[in-house]
Amino acid sequence: MRAIWAIIPIKDLGLAKQRLSGMLRAPERKALGLAMLEDLLIALAGVRALSGILLVSGDRDACDLARRYGARILTEANSGGLNPAVTRAAALLASEGVAGALVLHGDIPLATAQEVEQLIHALEAAPAIAIAPDSAHDGSNALAVSPPDLIAFRYGRQSFSAHLHEAAHKGVAPRVLDLPGLAFDVDEAEDLFTLASAPGNSLAQEFLRGLALDTRMPKAPAHAR
Repeated sequence: MRAIWAIIPIKDLGLAKQRLSGMLRAPERKALGLAMLEDLLIALAGVRALSGILLVSGDRDACDLARRYGARILTEANSGGLNPAVTRAAALLASEGVAGALVLHGDIPLATAQEVEQLIHALEAAPAIAIAPDSAHDGSNALAVSPPDLIAFRYGRQSFSAHLHEAAHKGVAPRVLDLPGLAFDVDEAEDLFTLASAPGNSLAQEFLRGLALDTRMPKAPAHAR
């Protein structure tokens, strides 16, 4: 069986999700980030097709949490940026002879082991790429590549189309899977309500349900009413 490792890049959770600052205070945003990361680690623990997990982060709390789930840690300066962090992790795995990598973001708390298995099984013999985009087909919420350093990583705005372009540049036809759990990420305030009201009792959901989000809705200016 091919060795496939998951790469999870996590930046400083104290600075993450600034767009949620109107709803959540900084300690709450960090607590939500840790809850979402743990939800993902719990899902990955049930994925038999994975050989290991590599967390790329300089956040001490995230690293401590990941170690409890048996993850390997690649310390990364938070100022380095997402693409350099993932590139460094992929290069390390490739240098060790790992067959493929599955890059997952830490803000997909509804991801399931079954969906991750589907994406891994969609990864054909190298060279190969399989992508599970976000619901808008803008971002690449989960990206599987074999070998790990097959393409240049292009995270940021419209990363899904950018990664399709990278696949074409390598002459590889990517497999695209629309998987609802992997497609949902938390970026905007409305995503908090969607997550809290979705079926299930993940750690992130239970955390949000305890915050009484309805009482935190930003009030519109008087002139806008």
